[in-house]
Amino acid sequence: MASILMRSDIERREETNLAPYAALSSCSRGRVYTQEEHPLRTAYQRDRDRIVHCAAFRRLEYKTQVFIPHERDHFRTRLTHTIEVAQISRTLARNLRLNEDLAEAVALVHDLGHTPFGHAGEEVLNDLLADLGGFNHNLQSLRVVDLLEQRYPAHPGLNLTFEVREGIVKHETTTQLHLAEFDPWQQPTLEASLVDIADEIAYNSHDIDDGLSSGLIGLADLKEAAFWRHFHFTGDPAFSLFSESDRRYALVRRLVNEMTTDVINETSARLTRYGITDLSGVRTCANKMCGYSELMQEIVRDTKELLKRKLYRHPRLQAM
Repeated sequence: MASILMRSDIERREETNLAPYAALSSCSRGRVYTQEEHPLRTAYQRDRDRIVHCAAFRRLEYKTQVFIPHERDHFRTRLTHTIEVAQISRTLARNLRLNEDLAEAVALVHDLGHTPFGHAGEEVLNDLLADLGGFNHNLQSLRVVDLLEQRYPAHPGLNLTFEVREGIVKHETTTQLHLAEFDPWQQPTLEASLVDIADEIAYNSHDIDDGLSSGLIGLADLKEAAFWRHFHFTGDPAFSLFSESDRRYALVRRLVNEMTTDVINETSARLTRYGITDLSGVRTCANKMCGYSELMQEIVRDTKELLKRKLYRHPRLQAM
C-alpha cells in the first residue's frame, strides 16, 4: 500500500524547508474554539478550505472590481481578483521560503467583507453608518468569518486560526483597525504582509488589462507611464510586432513579473539588512520587511495615479 502524506509529515517538511522566520502550521496560536487537528491537513490548509467553501466567498463573483460584471463576461470581479491575489501570494511566499498555505488563506479571505460596487459602495455605507462608527471592510471580513458564516453547530463562524484572522485585521487600508486581540504594535506575519503587496500587484496589472480591453484607455495613454520607460517597451522590437491583444497580454505579464520579482528581491534584502532570524524578529521590528525597491515604489505610485486619472475617473466608468 502506498504511503499517505499525513499532517505531521507536512508539518515536519515545513520545519525543515521553510525559512526560520516563516509562520509554521504547528506553531499557530490556534483557534477561538478548540478543535482536534485534522489527520491529513494542516491548520492553515483547513482555513483555506473553509474559506473557499463558504457562501461569502461565492458572493465575490457578483461584487464589482472596477467594471460592472454584466458589462462583459471577461472583466475582473472581486472573485477573480481574489484568485489572482492568491496566485501571486503563493509565488511570493514560495520563493521567500514562507508558508504558502497561510499566504493563500489570507489572500482568499482578505476581501470577503467588501461591499458591492467597489470602493464607491464602501464610501456610501460608511456615510450611512456614520452614527454607528462607520463601515470598514476589514472589520466586516472579520465579522463574516467570526459570526455571520454559520456552518458548524459547535461554534459561530468559520473558527479560523489567529494568524489568518490577524491577516484580515492588519490588511493595509486607509483606515486601520485596532482590536485588543491583535496587538497593533506588532507586525503581522510575513505571509500576511505579502498579501497586501500581491493585492496591489494584481489590481494595478489587471485594471490596466481591463482598461485596455474596454477601450477606455489605450496604449498611447500608457506611454506616459513610468513603467513604460523603465521596462523599455518602446525599444522592444518583438513587442511592436505583436497584435493589439498580444501586446496587452505581454504588457500585463511583464508588469506582474517585474513587480513580483522586485518584491522578492527587496524583501530578501531587508530581511538580511535587519538581521531577521525568526518570527519574533518579524513581529517586533519597527521596519516593514515586505516591500518594493525605491525605483519600483516610484513606478507603482505613478501607475496608480495614471489609473486614477485615466480610468477610475473616466466618465463612462463613473456612469456604469
